[in-house]
Amino acid sequence: MNYNGPKVKISRKLGINLTPKAGKIAGKKPYPPGQHGNTKRRAKQSDYGKQLLEKQRIRLQYNISESQMSAYYTKATKLTGNTADLLVQLLETRLDAVVYRAGFSRSTYAARQYVVHGHVFVNGKRVNVPSYQVRVGDVVSIKEKSRSLDCFQEAIRNSGSPAYLEVSKAEFSAKLAYIPAREEIPIQCEISLVVEYYSR
Repeated sequence: MNYNGPKVKISRKLGINLTPKAGKIAGKKPYPPGQHGNTKRRAKQSDYGKQLLEKQRIRLQYNISESQMSAYYTKATKLTGNTADLLVQLLETRLDAVVYRAGFSRSTYAARQYVVHGHVFVNGKRVNVPSYQVRVGDVVSIKEKSRSLDCFQEAIRNSGSPAYLEVSKAEFSAKLAYIPAREEIPIQCEISLVVEYYSR
């Protein structure tokens, strides 16, 4: 099941900013939530605890369920190359992730909603499946009638995009130019620990 709880609380717990609001609050309260979050000493984490934390962080950054995360890991192990790099590349080329990175939404959670509600097209055809795998050369765009909506206008106004996406703000479109290297993907996670978690 995808996470539908309070984004700010889980962001502070995991030390990542899942939404713009979470980022603002983290600047004022850079410590875990709870009555003793600012004073409580944290027990030293075990290796398993560190792996579990990183798994939760990557899963919530892409807003995917545990079963989906496990399936992506299995798929990555069957491909040729570094499993950690391949895992991140598979996650980063999900349709909702591309919508978010292109600057068409302010969070991964909003991107998922836009896809499900039919606002997103791939190569001119409507796709409402967030997990749809975008390929090199595919053009992702926002439905023409939806572009004037405040949510898209606000998102695109101050957005930036990574080098592997060729974005046209005027056309609300983004082309996947190439599969990015792990170093180019802006995630907050030690992906090697995630691989260790699933390879136990």
